[in-house]
Amino acid sequence: MKVDVLTLFPNMFDSLKTSIIGRAIEKGLIEINAIDIRKFSKDKHKKVDDTPYGGGAGMVMKADVVYDSYDSIKKSETTKTIYLSPQGKVLTGEKIKELANSKHLILLCGHYEGIDQRVLDEINPEEISIGDYVLTGGELPAMVLIDSVARHIKGVIREESIKEESFTNNLLEYPQYTRPEVFLGSKKVPEVLLSRKS
Repeated sequence: MKVDVLTLFPNMFDSLKTSIIGRAIEKGLIEINAIDIRKFSKDKHKKVDDTPYGGGAGMVMKADVVYDSYDSIKKSETTKTIYLSPQGKVLTGEKIKELANSKHLILLCGHYEGIDQRVLDEINPEEISIGDYVLTGGELPAMVLIDSVARHIKGVIREESIKEESFTNNLLEYPQYTRPEVFLGSKKVPEVLLSRKS
């Protein structure tokens, strides 16, 4: 799977190059490209936002800059574009599994008061939220989406790990224990689990 992320803060995505996602990148199972929207600004100061028409607090990301960054990405008929937005549908386990079957995702990270509506109308992304709260930008939601989707790409983690995890079949996972058998002098592993030691 290829994931192109349109962001004002591409360095944030370097943290995905560690642990399980990092190994998946090394194996060629997933490719993550963070594209700096600011590079598409025509302003000599690389300005990407401006005050909103009609007034109001905050700044709005400019349509031309966002569109040009989006337009720079080579797309196919199966490319799926997602705008990480608090107004979007909440990300669910079912949506994650659906996205894991994609070959190419483009993730658009908003900032400030959001993105000029005209560019959103033009590129028509699916809007996804990771919850009913507001963050300073779309980068953390994009990383949440990438991490959760990557786990469902074949070869990233063991298939049995996915089958037994929380939210599979709409159930939460049971409590987990490991060695030592007794912790802090009195906290013991439940007896029923001791007969199933590995």
